[in-house]
Amino acid sequence: MRLAFLLVVLAGAIFYTYIAFVDLSFMTRSGRLGPGFFPRLVGVIAVLFIAWSVFDAMRDRDSTDAGGSNSAWSDAILLMALAVGYAVLLRLFGGFVATVIYLAVALAILNRRRHLQNGILAVAVPSGVYLLFDSLLNANMPPALFDMPF
Repeated sequence: MRLAFLLVVLAGAIFYTYIAFVDLSFMTRSGRLGPGFFPRLVGVIAVLFIAWSVFDAMRDRDSTDAGGSNSAWSDAILLMALAVGYAVLLRLFGGFVATVIYLAVALAILNRRRHLQNGILAVAVPSGVYLLFDSLLNANMPPALFDMPF
């Protein structure tokens, strides 16, 4: 089941990268980075990492469980619930705050007993994304329904 899932995700990543290369320009007419820069970068990295995971899953296929266990389904349902919760938080609190809350909750559930590392990641990753979007790309994070005081 893991291999089939990874193959579907790989197909999606390849399609995403294809669209990024075909429909979005890499540079603007003035010579600055265009709207295709970031999607191309993300697409290529996604294809490489997912392909690596596919090859790893094919190599370890003999040692994995052939049938889907209940814990695998509960993990999938948990991840879907976290994604829906993140979408709600994103609309309510905006990109930065929603991402901090989502990462803090997801890492507390999936990376237990590493509280310091989880806290650092929950703040550092959204801060890096905010700086990337705001400073380098001159793009805004998703707006909030409720304005935050900071």
